[in-house]
Amino acid sequence: MQISADFLAPRLLALQACLLGSMLHLNQEKRRVMSVNVTRKLTTILAADAAGFSSSMQVDEVGTYADLHAARDIFGKLITRHGGRIVNTAGDGFIADFPSTVEATQCAIEAQLELGASDGSLKFRIGVHLGDVIVDGDDLIGEGVNLAARLQSMAEPGGVLISQQVYDQVHSKLTIGFEYLGEKRPRNLSADIPIYRIAMSKPGLISRWKQKPTVAAHRPDTDKTKAKTSAPRQQLPLSRTAMLAAFLCGAFLLINLVTGGSIWAHWPILAVATIGGLKRAQTLIPARFSAIVPAQLLVIITALTLVNLFSWNGYPWVLWPAGALLIYSLGRKFLSSSE
Repeated sequence: MQISADFLAPRLLALQACLLGSMLHLNQEKRRVMSVNVTRKLTTILAADAAGFSSSMQVDEVGTYADLHAARDIFGKLITRHGGRIVNTAGDGFIADFPSTVEATQCAIEAQLELGASDGSLKFRIGVHLGDVIVDGDDLIGEGVNLAARLQSMAEPGGVLISQQVYDQVHSKLTIGFEYLGEKRPRNLSADIPIYRIAMSKPGLISRWKQKPTVAAHRPDTDKTKAKTSAPRQQLPLSRTAMLAAFLCGAFLLINLVTGGSIWAHWPILAVATIGGLKRAQTLIPARFSAIVPAQLLVIITALTLVNLFSWNGYPWVLWPAGALLIYSLGRKFLSSSE
């Protein structure tokens, strides 16, 4: 079957016109994309949001509104002092950026301490991340901002969470404690990221510039490859509770000696020590252990072990409750990391 030139010519011309139109469209799209001036910068993002703001507004709208404005004044003052700026506000939250990671972290700590000491009812969650962002006028857009916001949403009310990038910059420059929480997957992100919690301290215990950290919080995988260094623990003054506990323990021992009775003082001493240990668990338990099992759970297991030893009858019954608590804790950690 032969096809005439008169039949092919118009069809070839139509195909050529379609190809030419497609090429012109692609060139226009390329020029349009190239004409967009994208400005990027590496910065430290601080994201903050008031916990339970909606429910507080339902209970006391005027009081909550006043507390929000008081908290904004505190944040604004500290952000300016540490060289940052607020780039975005939305309701009860905001985004700020800082040229210095140390200053951003310092600002987050001081803000939580000052808010905790104030009379306001609002508690804020804060997340800090160092990342690359797109500058859109006075606003910032990009994955760095999103990750800081996700860290903020995962923090406890009154707490601060930081990313691995922030930890690498500040852990040797601030005398504060860090707790490694493991690798977790923030909402709407496709990968797990290492997360650290900042142990809040008193204002006088925070140093602005480079000093040795009081508590090291190394990731388990990096501890194997890096040389182990010992960091001095923070020397905290004895609180009234600790002094009272020491007095009670001494009184129990004295009564036991004076009365000449059988050894019974270890029971009330164990109770007092357990209560004190639960309150100071984060300070007493090394970070490498509390990163695997919660510090307070380790205190409870230790107390149960001592009870088993003090009432020893030849059977180590403590293995059952201790094992159940460990399995429960590790199971919760596994489920939370897999979400």
